[in-house]
Amino acid sequence: MKYAIIAAGEGSRLAQEGVAAPKPLVKVGGEQLIDRLIRVFMAQGASEICVICNEQMTDVAAHLKAVAEAGQVPLRYKVKSTPSSMHSMWELSAWLKDEPFVLTTVDTIFREKEFSTYVKTFEQLVDTNEVDGLMGVTDYIDDEKPLHVAVDEAQRITAFLDSCDHPQYISGGIYGLTPKAIPVLERCIARGESRMRNFQRALVNEGLQLKAYAFSKVLDIDHASDIEKAEDFLK
Repeated sequence: MKYAIIAAGEGSRLAQEGVAAPKPLVKVGGEQLIDRLIRVFMAQGASEICVICNEQMTDVAAHLKAVAEAGQVPLRYKVKSTPSSMHSMWELSAWLKDEPFVLTTVDTIFREKEFSTYVKTFEQLVDTNEVDGLMGVTDYIDDEKPLHVAVDEAQRITAFLDSCDHPQYISGGIYGLTPKAIPVLERCIARGESRMRNFQRALVNEGLQLKAYAFSKVLDIDHASDIEKAEDFLK
């Protein structure tokens, strides 16, 4: 299983609120966000970890270079600024075509034990050809513009919605996918689309079999106050 990290956002809100470090190097519980994900992914037996950061984050690029050169992590990384997370995924997609992968943004905070169970479930479902993707969702809503996830009784995803009268889940930003998703991504890019939520909608519209996996809580680090929330959550 491969893992991928999108760390190409600007983190402008954190900077405006006085957080000096670029988002991937922000510390939660004494550990930088990028290092936490790399450690967690390595604990799951990652065959490769693929990361993209933007061109302005020279400290992040230097950090990734040091990790790669240390030789302890099977790391590939790309330094390129992109207009959206979907375009960042597109930049990584050439490395994700040969085996299932789990992709997250760099500021996705989850409980490690839950993530381990999620990965095992995804591997089992892929081995039995039951899914093309297992998407991490949560019923904890603390997002300014959440993406709602509609499911049927078997937890199969039927739609991704910007609004919902009776929300059950929202996307947790944890995407477990097989290589079948990459051609869908290519078609989204060719149509001039952007945003990860539009890619997720395209996966459903093109008939890929997606299931939802419920996490108790998933947090993002968008504001300075979210750092303290994340630390309390992980305790």
